[in-house]
Amino acid sequence: MELRKGQKIPLNETFIKVQFARNAGAIDIDTAAFLLSASGKVAGDEDFVFYGNARHNSGSVIHRDDDSVELDLTKIPRYVEKIAVTATIYDADNRRQNFSKVTGAVLYLKNSAGAEIATFRLENFTVETAIVLGEIYRHKGAWKFNATGAGFSGGLAALCNNFGIEVSDEMTAPPPQPVKIDIPPPPKKVELRKGQKINLTKKGSSLGEIVINLNWSQPPQKTGFFSRFTNRGIDLDLACLYELKNGSIGAIQALGNLFGTLTAPPYISLDGDDRTGSVAEGETLRVNGKFLNKIRRILVFTFIYEGAANWEEAKGVVTVKCPGSPELIVRMDEYGSNKGTCAIALLENVGDTFSVEKIVRFYRDSQEMDEDFDWGLRWTVGRKD
Repeated sequence: MELRKGQKIPLNETFIKVQFARNAGAIDIDTAAFLLSASGKVAGDEDFVFYGNARHNSGSVIHRDDDSVELDLTKIPRYVEKIAVTATIYDADNRRQNFSKVTGAVLYLKNSAGAEIATFRLENFTVETAIVLGEIYRHKGAWKFNATGAGFSGGLAALCNNFGIEVSDEMTAPPPQPVKIDIPPPPKKVELRKGQKINLTKKGSSLGEIVINLNWSQPPQKTGFFSRFTNRGIDLDLACLYELKNGSIGAIQALGNLFGTLTAPPYISLDGDDRTGSVAEGETLRVNGKFLNKIRRILVFTFIYEGAANWEEAKGVVTVKCPGSPELIVRMDEYGSNKGTCAIALLENVGDTFSVEKIVRFYRDSQEMDEDFDWGLRWTVGRKD
């Protein structure tokens, strides 16, 4: 099975070998595994398995010299909810290297007999020097694999800090001598490409209100005798699924009048319902940044409540604004789908670092999307008042 980015599959084996391969070259890459608790962080330094700590004290995770990580899922400690398998470029800053220069990168999942369970191609990277290759995680008492492919700048140090490890001098190369350079101001707007993930916060920092806005337009209206039958227009709705850290899940959407609230769970609200596409400010979701520590993830999506599934003519654009960060632009720039629901962006809280990733993936309906992201809601057919 060849996996796409973000795809999740069940693991029916008790022994899993995760192997990172790439074309030969002068770039020195190290793999590692982080055993993470429900907080998204390690419980201690022993939960970081790499070339300097090749075997977890439980015997459940072993790092091998061939850039592979072996996992015995029967021995994973009970406090561990997820194992993140990563790759980093050694001394990337000094050597001016990043993953855009790595070709033929593939992640292999194998069983105890060495047979391939699945493969995952890793591509389209730019400035990243560290990658979360994939995640093996518990879900309703069983183990699953998530083809993550999320890149970070900052190398091993940034990756370790994200997962709660304090990096020592022995684990990283000596820092380069300081050079005086003129640093340009940060961009006011950043347009995300599909699969790109950007951190909105750093570990331990806080945010004000996060504003997620959808703007769209009606397709051109036809004229003539048959226009009364063909000019039906499109009603495009902004919505989201949410999961809190206490396990609560739900949806925020105009359908069913589920507009949410900012000052109590789920700390998310929808401003209103633009049924025409002509309202200048579009539709807006708001997230109360004071309560980010209570939010695990938010999946922003849109669906066509009325009208034909003509996404190209709707020209949907989502912007994500939060204090201290550039405005993030997510364009619905993949067309041709006749499916009525589109997952636009995923906001996740991992180790108290809040990030946003462009998804733009189409589904038949909200239930199919829910199943793909393992949300677990029960869906029924509804109509607006």
